[in-house]
Amino acid sequence: MDEKQAILLAEDSEDDLVLMKSAFKAAGFAAVLREVRNGEEVIAYLKGEGPYSDRAKFPLPAVILLDLKMPKMSGFEVLEWVRSQPVLRRISVMILTASMRVEDIARAADLGANAFLIKPGKVNELITMTLRLRDWLEYNHFPPLQ
Repeated sequence: MDEKQAILLAEDSEDDLVLMKSAFKAAGFAAVLREVRNGEEVIAYLKGEGPYSDRAKFPLPAVILLDLKMPKMSGFEVLEWVRSQPVLRRISVMILTASMRVEDIARAADLGANAFLIKPGKVNELITMTLRLRDWLEYNHFPPLQ
């Protein structure tokens, strides 16, 4: 992953956002991390609408880390919308959630999620997961969005 590429983190919990940012820093993640708080903000970001209209500042992400349980629009709804957009459907979408429900894993896969990650309960486990994600992204080759 090019360090200029963005990762879009869709997370409504302020505590989880702080933990994720700390884990990214501890993992030495060089990629640009952009945050949104709900499903409607994810879509506005991806459309480049409102405060996200400056693509130099808010580039299309290579990866979306998507929480399932968000206000205004669930992660499932966002995932379904992303996969229906010809320009966006190649973006890697990784579910990052506390849910361990088999039904959620199956539904996310059916809607086109690239991965389903369970949020670790301990900070050191979160850092380890973030390190593995960083390493995977470093070696993964992303398709052009168009």
